Amino acid sequence: MSAWRRGLVLAALALGLSGLAASAAGIITQVLPRRFTVAQARQIMAWETARRWRTDRAGQIFPAAVPYTVAGATLNSGGELGLTARRLGIAPEAACRTAADRAAARVLDRFGCTVVLRATYLDSTGSMLVTVGVAELPSNSAATSAAGDISALPAAGRADGLSPGVRPVAYPGTLSSEFHDRQRQVTRAAGDGPYLIMLAAGFSDGRPTVRVSSDRYTTDEMTGFAGGVADAIGAPLGALPSAPHCPGAPGC
Repeated sequence: MSAWRRGLVLAALALGLSGLAASAAGIITQVLPRRFTVAQARQIMAWETARRWRTDRAGQIFPAAVPYTVAGATLNSGGELGLTARRLGIAPEAACRTAADRAAARVLDRFGCTVVLRATYLDSTGSMLVTVGVAELPSNSAATSAAGDISALPAAGRADGLSPGVRPVAYPGTLSSEFHDRQRQVTRAAGDGPYLIMLAAGFSDGRPTVRVSSDRYTTDEMTGFAGGVADAIGAPLGALPSAPHCPGAPGC
């Protein structure tokens, strides 16, 4: 075989081998699990967090019993006291304009709120109540901004001296039967992931708004109870899931 013909054969062989290698690489790439970019992973995690609103049952969002703690300083002791709040009822989904005060509802509407789900809990002593409202917003930043704007709403001019917020839900035949707007003592709004978590707390004996801030013990106990229940509900909803990987994750 002449030198030039031998060169052609070797060149053809080299091209064939390179094509085979490329083909094998393509097959391996198809067989190996898909890898997500950082942006894709974040998008999937955000989607999975937001879908809890639609996939979780109301009883999962609002458990029948929720743990909370009272700070040791409130009890004049060295350690926290772990207690349990009991759910009295879950209200049907309500429009933002009916589930919140007018000023707060305007903020919710501006940030894309369409519906609010609420539940009312009783503290372990049977003396305090809290209604927790959950609204799904389009993004984490929307929930955080809405919470900040609601918290900044002026209380001036309101008879109860409270910032506008979620409206309580009363359940006839329970200790919450007299828990309405005029019975609110504490209000709060906070973002947890794409969810806006709002609370309104008060006493179970139907007393109208009083300055609980004048009684440090009562204030600490009520804010500890109400905030603890709201945080226990909001944290699982807003928590990011594990980073996605294939197989198993959406988009695989």
